[in-house]
Amino acid sequence: MEESLIDLQSDEYFMGEALRLAHRARTQDEVPIGAVMVHEGRIIARAHNQVEQLKDATAHAEMLAITQAEAALDDWRLTACDLYVTKEPCPMCAGAIVHARVRRVIFGCLSPKDGAGGSLMNLLQHPKLNHRCQLTSGVRHTECGSLLQAFFRGKRSAGLERP
Repeated sequence: MEESLIDLQSDEYFMGEALRLAHRARTQDEVPIGAVMVHEGRIIARAHNQVEQLKDATAHAEMLAITQAEAALDDWRLTACDLYVTKEPCPMCAGAIVHARVRRVIFGCLSPKDGAGGSLMNLLQHPKLNHRCQLTSGVRHTECGSLLQAFFRGKRSAGLERP
């Protein structure tokens, strides 16, 4: 009987780490999005949304992970880094990702209302920008999407959803 080995370098593994952070965000009543930045097969940054906690509209998981990764590498250029995030980045995050020159972006579920990785627009690969990221979408999309849907369903049923 062969045992299934966990591939610690797979997109599914790293997305699982991002999902763990998204669950942590949910326990803190934040929109459940998590992100990890990977460099040479190692996680160098971990973050989840902290908009409510920090009272900062820019405290998205991706933005926090970028800042941590830049500090870890002592460089603002993240050309050898891959970002795993549970939801397609918004335009703000996509702009920061492009400016930091992240090599690859891997995301779980689409975000049709504000996704800047191909749903609403594609800033991550815009031909007129100075950098284009490689994209992989749909990694563990069901888990990522279900977590967000459950969070917002709970907010709506409690009458707490914000505009």
